[in-house]
Amino acid sequence: MTMTVAVAIKGGGGSLGESGSRWAVQWAVENLMPDANRFILIHVVPRISTSIPTPSGDTIPIEQLDAHEVETYKQDAKLAFQDIFLPFTKLCKRKGIETLVLEGDNPASALLKYVTDFGVSSLVLGSCTSSFITRKVKDSSVTLAVQKNAPESCKIYVVPIHKLLNPPATPLSIHENVSRHGSFDQRGSSSLPNYKIYGDHYSSLVDWEDNDIASFVSEPSDHLNSIAIEAMNECSSVASTETKQSDVQPNVEQLGLEFTNTVGMYNQALEDLVHGQDEVPFLSSKSLEEARQVNAALKREEVYKKIAAEEKSMHSEAMKEIETARNLFPKEAYERHIAEMKDLKESMEKKKIMDPHLSNERRYKTYTRDEIEMATDSFSETKMIGEGSFWNVYRCDLNQTPVAVKVLHSYASEKKKKFLSQVEVLSQLRHPHIVLLLGACPETGCLAYEYMENGSLEDIPSHQSSRDPLPWFVRFRIAFEVACGLAFLHNSKPNPIIHRDLKPGNIFLDRNYVSKIGDVGLAKLVSDVGPDSITEYGDSTIFGTLYYVDPEYQRTGTVRPKSDLYAFGIIVLQLLAAQHPNGLLLKFENALSNGSLLDILDKSIPDWPLAEAEVLAQMALKCSRLRCRDRPDLETEVLPLLKKLANMANATPRVQSNSIHAPNEYFCPILKEVMEDPYIAADGFTYEHRAIKAWLDRHSLSPVTKLRLQHKVLIQNHTLRRAIEDWRSRITSSSG
Repeated sequence: MTMTVAVAIKGGGGSLGESGSRWAVQWAVENLMPDANRFILIHVVPRISTSIPTPSGDTIPIEQLDAHEVETYKQDAKLAFQDIFLPFTKLCKRKGIETLVLEGDNPASALLKYVTDFGVSSLVLGSCTSSFITRKVKDSSVTLAVQKNAPESCKIYVVPIHKLLNPPATPLSIHENVSRHGSFDQRGSSSLPNYKIYGDHYSSLVDWEDNDIASFVSEPSDHLNSIAIEAMNECSSVASTETKQSDVQPNVEQLGLEFTNTVGMYNQALEDLVHGQDEVPFLSSKSLEEARQVNAALKREEVYKKIAAEEKSMHSEAMKEIETARNLFPKEAYERHIAEMKDLKESMEKKKIMDPHLSNERRYKTYTRDEIEMATDSFSETKMIGEGSFWNVYRCDLNQTPVAVKVLHSYASEKKKKFLSQVEVLSQLRHPHIVLLLGACPETGCLAYEYMENGSLEDIPSHQSSRDPLPWFVRFRIAFEVACGLAFLHNSKPNPIIHRDLKPGNIFLDRNYVSKIGDVGLAKLVSDVGPDSITEYGDSTIFGTLYYVDPEYQRTGTVRPKSDLYAFGIIVLQLLAAQHPNGLLLKFENALSNGSLLDILDKSIPDWPLAEAEVLAQMALKCSRLRCRDRPDLETEVLPLLKKLANMANATPRVQSNSIHAPNEYFCPILKEVMEDPYIAADGFTYEHRAIKAWLDRHSLSPVTKLRLQHKVLIQNHTLRRAIEDWRSRITSSSG
């Protein structure tokens, strides 16, 4: 059964606390705390409802203050009231003592409400008198009100000052019931000492109040003797007048016990006097500190008054400005309406001029079902060059252009609108390292991409390709190009584009071995038509390929730009080792820690730069960490490192006859081939002359930026042309 003990305390008394409350707490600690589950110290403070005192002694009505200032004062007051508990918590010998400040204009009502609402088992109240030696008990109104109205489930203990009752105080008020009935009305299981009651008095010693105790302390010896004599005289008187009664002897023994308790009270008073003398320096310093705080508060009050005056002045000026603006509003509204009409007219005129030009610029071409079926020989298997979970890929020609057509397995006509909206987004992705979307067929759910002659990176790790292995410097450049493509996707506006299925099979190589990321956004396109076997997490569908899926994305279903970074790290490790991704992370970690990196690198490459390969491997391991927050930032950490390695690879002298080693700037952005006659266009990019000339005959936008060109004047790039000619001559001489 849960037992909750609450002790009501009063303020005052310095660092030792108010004396009556101190004795009440000490008594409760000794008699009730061992069996209590909760031990609470309660202090009742008046409710702040009408005014707040100022440091000067005045009061300010709450209505004249800001709500924030009132709340600040209340918080400061609550903090100050917490100091009241410090002397009493020191009396408690165990941890977990609770303190509580109640607000209420009537302390008795506040205590009774808390006792009733929270089921307090025992409530202990202090008394300012030594009730065990008084002839007439003087109870406070709070004690009487609590006793009369307390619930039957709560035991009420009134502890007199100096707690010298033996046995302990019982759960009742010894003040009220003596005067009413001549006997004690018990509320608990404990019992009071067996006092004899006569009318409205009970047999004890003389009436003592606090000032009696003070005089008793000041004259200990004589006073104590007089008390003893008076007690003995009264004992004799009682014995002579009540000799015929059988209880004379117990009364005399009781008076002797009370005399012994009086001596103990005297000793305790002396001890309190010593403590009081020790408190004098502390109280003196505290009064000085409070005086300093009062002065500081007065200064702050003056500052606040000045601020209030300034704010009032500013408010008056603002009201004047508002009135002026209100008078000017009709005129300004009319002028604004005229300006808007003028702007609307100008924009419509511009639209009439621009629409004919813009209508000729289509981001992608729309193909019909017949065109797709004719180009793929009705989706013949002989045309199929790839197959995935959601798509079949066919190699065909559309408008004399080699393309790769991806056909969705399951395509519903009701998804046509969403399909077109996402194709519109994909068609706007223009980047040198993103596979270009040429067109789409909404009828069949087909996408037509530029055809990549050299396939994908999927053949490199498995050694199944018949072509020669890629040199180390080409692999370094591919890592940099893929990172550039990812950075472009992640920085797309208004929302970043996350690939979610980055793997070697989705990184393609054109005829010049320039790498490009493919299948961008296909995870979005297939999210609504995925098979039933796909695992759902919340509202997200987990997409990706085993060994390349971000573990955090796979666990939580939350996809982030850094989810692609995990797959990128695995791909870089495969470029270095040309091995299956299973267990590759652990192999590289062990190799780097043991200094045996050369043993795990691709054996078909004899001239690995070991230092640079180690830097690249460490970067890939960081990208493949389990948690997204532990992975490096692609833009600020990964790209600068890869660019440095790519520049080192491009600067390395090589004698090769294959054109894959030509620098990127030698290739035409339109033809994707090494230029022979480079010309600079208005967008600042260099193109093959015949290609850019044919483009400008049909378009007025830049092939790269898709922004309108300021002019169509072309300037020959002599410097680049000489560099290309020099490169060709070195290639020719080395092959001869």
